[in-house]
Amino acid sequence: MPMRHDTSHRPETGLAGLGLRRELIDELLAAPARQIDFLELAPENWMEIGGSSRRRFQALAERYPLVCHGLSLSLGGPAPLDEDFLLRLKAFLDEYRIELYTEHLSYCSDDGHLYDLLPIPFTAEAVTYVAQRIRRAQEILERPLAVENASFYVQAPISELSEGEFIRAVLDEADCQLHLDVNNVYVNSVNFGYDASAFLVALPAERVNYIHVAGHYQQSADLIIDTHGADVIDPVWALLGEAYAHCGVQPTLLERDFNIPPLSQLLLEIGQIRTIQQNCKLANPCHG
Repeated sequence: MPMRHDTSHRPETGLAGLGLRRELIDELLAAPARQIDFLELAPENWMEIGGSSRRRFQALAERYPLVCHGLSLSLGGPAPLDEDFLLRLKAFLDEYRIELYTEHLSYCSDDGHLYDLLPIPFTAEAVTYVAQRIRRAQEILERPLAVENASFYVQAPISELSEGEFIRAVLDEADCQLHLDVNNVYVNSVNFGYDASAFLVALPAERVNYIHVAGHYQQSADLIIDTHGADVIDPVWALLGEAYAHCGVQPTLLERDFNIPPLSQLLLEIGQIRTIQQNCKLANPCHG
């Protein structure tokens, strides 16, 4: 069955969004129009809700375009792809006309859920394995799937390829898009001692269709934990500008999952995203 390409509820290029947290629902429903261009949600947290929670979610869906960023598909995991979950996910995406769905390029389950994102072996065999699973997921969902570069704290168990080579090979073999997490690039550059800018520009610009920025916790000089629990720091903002210069201004989401401040404070960071987007458009009109 051919994939659909309806873009009626897909964020437009250059928009700025926020991750949906239950603590923010009241403020989001009361916020003036266009302060936030779209909301991102983890479908696992919202697919099965009912009652008043579902009514409030529907009110948000009527007001904001939605994007889904999955938590549990475990693209690199050894267990069979959960096709029952994908069918239920497709029904949810169809109901709310959500066209953009992304997942982590990692694995998070074996016999059960591991509650962490673990690195896939950077091997040619793993490229083929993961790409086949991505293609199958796209067939079931009848939508393109974008995969996100993940943050890690230990090296991949086997590394025939570099992280960048592995990402590029998966994108090519699966013919899918790249969800670029700028903070994850920065986190991994510190944790594994590589140049974040060089890593970024080596990624295929034409595959990038969505971007994340977030804060993190600096545990030591050479270890950062990707907590999404703090403000975005200046080096990550600078790297976001470099990302726009490389791949154009793409829809960009502010992730904030812990230590959540009032919406008014988060809007300041969303304003920073818009400022960087506008500056890039002025400097590179062809990338707007």
